[in-house]
Amino acid sequence: MAIFLTESSKVVVQGMTGSEGMKHTTRMLASGTDIVGGVNPRKAGETVEIEGRAIPVFGTVADAMAATGADVSVVFVPPAYTLAAVNEATDAGMPLVVVITEGVPVHDTAHFFAYAQSKGTRIVGPNCPGLISPGKSNAGIIPADITGPGRVGLVSKSGTLTYQMMFELADFGFSTAVGIGGDPIIGTTHIDCLEAFENDPDTDAIMMIGEIGGDAEERAAAYIKDHVTKPVVGYVAGFTAPEGKTMGHAGAIVSGSSGTAAAKQEALEAVGVKVGKTPSEAAALMRAILAS
Repeated sequence: MAIFLTESSKVVVQGMTGSEGMKHTTRMLASGTDIVGGVNPRKAGETVEIEGRAIPVFGTVADAMAATGADVSVVFVPPAYTLAAVNEATDAGMPLVVVITEGVPVHDTAHFFAYAQSKGTRIVGPNCPGLISPGKSNAGIIPADITGPGRVGLVSKSGTLTYQMMFELADFGFSTAVGIGGDPIIGTTHIDCLEAFENDPDTDAIMMIGEIGGDAEERAAAYIKDHVTKPVVGYVAGFTAPEGKTMGHAGAIVSGSSGTAAAKQEALEAVGVKVGKTPSEAAALMRAILAS
């Protein structure tokens, strides 16, 4: 089992024929992802040879879905075109849209997220590394060779910390690792992933990586208290961040006591989540839980 992405997922790549799209389509194919097509209206009808496979290019997401049965789209288009690309996928009835693009205007994200919600499409991202169910499928830019399949579920705001935690716990492996992104508005939240991991019979424990800014981690703590029975370990990036300083992601800004790492740690520990002060400490806490 896995959440959101399985071995049966059929993936199309919007923007596949661009430089980033081609590079990461090649990597996704190499890691076993079933990529069934690309989407580029200017190159519809063409075929691209990647990893020994002939990948057809379609003019629209709807055409790609009709021809291939695709149920996941990964978006590698520039920020100015992301709103149109995601809305197109939503209009086509795509169940899952993974938006890798960085620098999407917050107004555009608010628009396509609200529209996707109204149509039943799940958005992961934007400004995220995507998600991977090791040994099954990989939708995005997460390196597939860091870890293998296992029974830890990972949800993270940070791409690089996703990779580090996968490496730290590689000997245990992961059911699914989801990089949800660090923008002020994102499509899939910590809570969405916590709910899915709680309901996944092959996930035994959950690693949650947050960061300073906003109240997502505090809301996740409240959800864990009422709905999560599996052990959860947390890490909050930005313990040394000064007030008013933006750290990395657009959503990671501390204002007064709101959104500090200490406040998030306190909220999580109050509901029984063990919180590490460093990624390695968080991994050690998870390791102790899994060993017991």
